[in-house]
Amino acid sequence: DYGEVVMNAAFVWKFTGDEAYLQLTRDLLDRSLAYYHDCVANDNAVNWYSNTRIMALAAFDWVYEQSPEDWRQQWGLSMLDHIADVLPDGIPNLGRGDRIPPNRSGPTTGFYGTPSLMWYAGLAMLDEGIDDARALDYLVRGHDLYIQLLEHRRKAAGDDGGAASATLGYAFGAYPWAEFNFFHTWESATGENIAGDWPYVALFANYVMWNYLPGGKEFGYGDAGHIDNDISSWLMPQHIAQMMHFYSQVRPDWVALMRYMREEMFPGEYPPTTWGSNPLLLTRMDQAPPPMDPGDLPHARHFENMGQVFMRSGSGPEDTYALFNAGGILNQHRHYDNLNFWIYHRGFQTVDSGTRAKEDDGEHLQNYYAQTVAHNCVLIDMPDEPVSRYWNGTVHVQEGGQFQAVGSEVAAFETGDLFTYAAGDGTEAYRPEKCEQCIRQMVFVYPDHFIIFDRVRSTEPDYRKRWLLHTANEPQVDGMTITADQGEGRLFCRTLVPANAELTPVGGEGQRFMCGGRNWPVPEGVEVTEMMGWGRVEVSAPEETTQQNFLHVIQVGDPDLQQMDAVERIDGEATVGARISAGDRTIEVSFATEGPLAGHIRIARGDEALVDRDLTRQVQPQDGLATPE
Repeated sequence: DYGEVVMNAAFVWKFTGDEAYLQLTRDLLDRSLAYYHDCVANDNAVNWYSNTRIMALAAFDWVYEQSPEDWRQQWGLSMLDHIADVLPDGIPNLGRGDRIPPNRSGPTTGFYGTPSLMWYAGLAMLDEGIDDARALDYLVRGHDLYIQLLEHRRKAAGDDGGAASATLGYAFGAYPWAEFNFFHTWESATGENIAGDWPYVALFANYVMWNYLPGGKEFGYGDAGHIDNDISSWLMPQHIAQMMHFYSQVRPDWVALMRYMREEMFPGEYPPTTWGSNPLLLTRMDQAPPPMDPGDLPHARHFENMGQVFMRSGSGPEDTYALFNAGGILNQHRHYDNLNFWIYHRGFQTVDSGTRAKEDDGEHLQNYYAQTVAHNCVLIDMPDEPVSRYWNGTVHVQEGGQFQAVGSEVAAFETGDLFTYAAGDGTEAYRPEKCEQCIRQMVFVYPDHFIIFDRVRSTEPDYRKRWLLHTANEPQVDGMTITADQGEGRLFCRTLVPANAELTPVGGEGQRFMCGGRNWPVPEGVEVTEMMGWGRVEVSAPEETTQQNFLHVIQVGDPDLQQMDAVERIDGEATVGARISAGDRTIEVSFATEGPLAGHIRIARGDEALVDRDLTRQVQPQDGLATPE
């Protein structure tokens, strides 16, 4: 498959006129096409990506006028036949059995599978007498799929920014190619730059900025590798360059932020091994405005359609960062982890355990990593519960988890100078046969305290409920307090409810990835890293009841922090809460134990109340670029 090479050869011929490159282009196109047909004949995929075949179609288009009539007719018709074979309605058994399947994914995915080929084949062969009816059909169908993709991604981004998946290896990787290639080819065919009709692409800058952790890290959401949690960066210079080309005139403010990111967060050149000559097509980059330093960001951002609330005490390396997962509309590479949370302070003080390894045979990913047990969530154990299936293989076990990846909602959200509050209702993510209510309220009082309250009600009193905390390294359990370290940070977690809770560590050698009574190790040859987790601490009540509440206070700090601040439980009429003595401040947060989601917060310095009011029952609106006023 010489797609990338032949695109470059055709490009060189275009600029030099050297006939040797023209002949080389046709020779390599012939060899590539023969390979495509051989793959189909042997029940194999050409490539998981359609990229090289798109490049081959571009090369064919560039040398078309200077090629013999019989050659271009023969090659074009044969390529159309190949595309027909690999489309979703093509040869029925292609990719079945033990062979490599083709990627036939549609516009709600990365759209780098075989359906994307239709648009490019239609462009290259429209009205050329090769097979005009099929070329027109492919052009129209391909166009319609790209519009569906743009509409789907615009909906996901909303007015905050986002991508077709919240897993950054995809969002920052190959997914953006679809938009840019469509914009380029539409403009070359019509003379019209339609990027401005889809401004959500440039608002991606907002999403990038909030995912970025100190030192170029990320939280590791969804099907992430969890090797070191380094943010996916190798293609970002390419994506930013494309945005500078398309949006410098229509969204200069967002482009200015992207340019800052390219210089400060994602330095490097346009990757030379992707899309060949594409960098030379970016002729409007010099119109981009100067970079804009965003300064200190606000304390939180709710990406409603992505289903994520990002929180931070500040924007520096010593600050505390958190992510709360609730709501959202996307299934792509999302786990059964509604109401999950991540906390970063000079290291990953809680982790999303497990890994997505390329070598995975489907055992670890499906049976542990994607399941609720691998996340900082709540389990509700129901005997003989059906398994929660995942996309990459057979799931054999179920351990108290959720059965819908999209099945929660953000019930309340507010952020200000002293605290951020987010509440999620995850009831619909659990099977109704076992769960009547599962809600989580999370208050982050800057710079280092979290108060987390869960109200869980099962359909039967004997359905055990377990609150999970995953750490990178082995935790120490002392009474009701958990201590764990990672990097240059430390976490303390105090259980206040249940008062007589049982704290059970599950992890370590041979037990890191326990689900359904057995360990699901990472694939052979894959090194287990801290980001994959040591295991978990399970918090449960010794006696089961229909409703079980959990109340925890988490404090993060540096490794020399020997003990957490004084914490005590406070009870009221149908409320429970925590009082924290934090230096010269007293923090009191309480939550309703029945009825609608409700709570109260009071932060005082001596006799001065810095805040004293009920927690909101609304979702604070946000839109556009989140930068300080």
